[in-house]
Amino acid sequence: MNHAHLRSHRTNPSTLRRALISALAAVLTCLVLAVPGRAAGQPAASAAAPTDWSAAMVDSTAARYTPDTIGGWSYPVGLFLYGEYQVYQRTHDARYLAYIKSYVDRFVDGEGNIDQSFDSLDSMQAGRLLVILHHETGEAKYAVAAEKILDRLNTYPRTSDGGFWHADTSSRAHQLWADGVYMVNPFLVEYGKEFGDSAATDAEAVKQLVVYGGHLQQPSGLLKHAYDESRTASWADPATGLAPEYWCRAVGWYAMAAVNVLDATAAGQPERPKLLAVFQRLAAGLEKYQDPESGRWYQVMDKGSESGNWTETSCSSMFTYALSRGAEQGYLAPHYKAVAAKGYRGVLARLSLGDDGLTNLTDISIGTNVGDYAYYVGRTRATNDFHGLGAFLIMNEQVRKSSVR
Repeated sequence: MNHAHLRSHRTNPSTLRRALISALAAVLTCLVLAVPGRAAGQPAASAAAPTDWSAAMVDSTAARYTPDTIGGWSYPVGLFLYGEYQVYQRTHDARYLAYIKSYVDRFVDGEGNIDQSFDSLDSMQAGRLLVILHHETGEAKYAVAAEKILDRLNTYPRTSDGGFWHADTSSRAHQLWADGVYMVNPFLVEYGKEFGDSAATDAEAVKQLVVYGGHLQQPSGLLKHAYDESRTASWADPATGLAPEYWCRAVGWYAMAAVNVLDATAAGQPERPKLLAVFQRLAAGLEKYQDPESGRWYQVMDKGSESGNWTETSCSSMFTYALSRGAEQGYLAPHYKAVAAKGYRGVLARLSLGDDGLTNLTDISIGTNVGDYAYYVGRTRATNDFHGLGAFLIMNEQVRKSSVR
């Protein structure tokens, strides 16, 4: 892909808009939290009245972290701030956009330089924030920084059938991880829309999801966590190259990416029907493996009855989002709305207010590599991990505007 021409598509912001965004950053110094009142520890699912849990979660996180202390350039923080942007789009609360801008401006200077090598797909996920800020502010520096990701993809290593390696390192060479499709492909289609290059970026994003799905999806509809074309990884099946388990959040990343790319691409895109078929098979698998009692999904998806397994909150949010959006958009049959509604209630049961009045979201798996059953179920079950907070915000904003409650 040659994207040098994209600079001609950029527009200069109005003076008024520049002034507005600059003023928003100052608001961060005087955040006033407005978390809804509720008895400490009371689950959200037991609420008698509607509550804006998205705003409460964003405000709670702002109380815990400033843009300077929330963490480095990373995909978990990028996911959370993308979720915060969804809340901003609904509420138009200036604090939320200012928070995102202050975070990104730690890494992007006035000329658009960003100190990232982009040698992994994970490092590209927060690039969505660059596209968002260009859209909201018109500042050219965000376009310059975002273009560096596309420039890197021009030389980024691929499998023989064109799939991006999970990382350009010896330990990840020739490997496709289901996680990776969310790290780069939503960014690609959003970049294309913002800068008028959708034909190229949409084709690449659809291709990536189809290639990954072709290797990872099994007859159950679920996707194995990873595939190694070289068959040399310790976890790789010597015959198939596949990882042994269906790790729920890896499947959740794929589900969300599929919906994002389907939403962004035209019906006539040649490879789009293949992606839609992968997503529909996945949805059937999600329905089959949803825990009937809790409405959530297990850390190792097809082994709910085995010792040590547990229902995980971030993937349950991701699946609820994907099923809700998929049914709403007509990608899935209407009955998936009920599957999503059950998942939503299950996630809300993991959300409560603490004694300090701040939200707590529990049972979120920390970051995870490829492993065996014991490895996955032994992962720490964290509270307020950004993987879970970001997924919750994305899910909750979708559910708020749909009829899936």
